[in-house]
Order: sequence, then C-alpha cells, then structure tokens
Amino acid sequence: MRLWKLLGLAGLAGVAAGGVVLARNERQRRAYTPEDVSARLHERAAAATDATAMVSPAEPTAGRTHRLARVLRRG
Repeated sequence: MRLWKLLGLAGLAGVAAGGVVLARNERQRRAYTPEDVSARLHERAAAATDATAMVSPAEPTAGRTHRLARVLRRG
C-alpha cells in the first residue's frame, strides 16, 4: 500500500511540474509584442522564399518524385 502512495505522490509531482513548465512557456510566448511577432513572421517568410528559389523545379531532389522522373527518363 505504501508503494502506491509513493507512486501517486510522484505522479502528482510530475503533473505539477509539467503545469509549471507549460505556464512558463505561455508567459514567454505572450511576452512578444505584436510588432515582434510580425517581424519574426516576415523574417521566416523571407527565409522560406529564399530557400524555395534555390531549388529548381525541373530537377526533383528526393523521394517518389525523383524516382518517377528517373523512370520516365528511361522510357
């Protein structure tokens, strides 16, 4: 019986610690101003646009599309 009590207390402590971590992350997320969020989104969009511009759509690089292109070139 004592073991179950210890396991129950350990479980409660784990749930409480998880709640503390989630609350801390939420406070950090809400600390951004709308301007900060907008600036970060613009930076990420620019980086994504730059990354897609580097890949040529004519030459697939991996996955099924690459295999399909290779099979079609043989035929």
